[in-house]
Amino acid sequence: MAELIAVTLAFAETCERQHYARLQLNKGSTILQALEQSGWLAKFPELKAWCFDHLDKAPTPKQWRVGIFSQKQPLSYILAEHDRIEIYRNLTLDPMAKRKHKSQSCRKPKS
Repeated sequence: MAELIAVTLAFAETCERQHYARLQLNKGSTILQALEQSGWLAKFPELKAWCFDHLDKAPTPKQWRVGIFSQKQPLSYILAEHDRIEIYRNLTLDPMAKRKHKSQSCRKPKS
């Protein structure tokens, strides 16, 4: 009998729609296997397309969609007990640009 580990999946599809799941997986399972077994690749076709486009690639700074506890990891990453798999969405606005816009809108005109 294979040894099982427990992992959690988290995905904030939008600010209002968030998804969470808990899985029991065979020890030695990868992030990709967890996504397949959770059913999330079928539920989120865009995530599935992204995964299969990035199977053998290393994480990149701005365009990577998966990680463990906020650390970007390849899809082949071997999971450990109690890992939290996080699915990142594309930002609609760059955080630096957002802060800059906010600071400029808060300035009061000189009288």
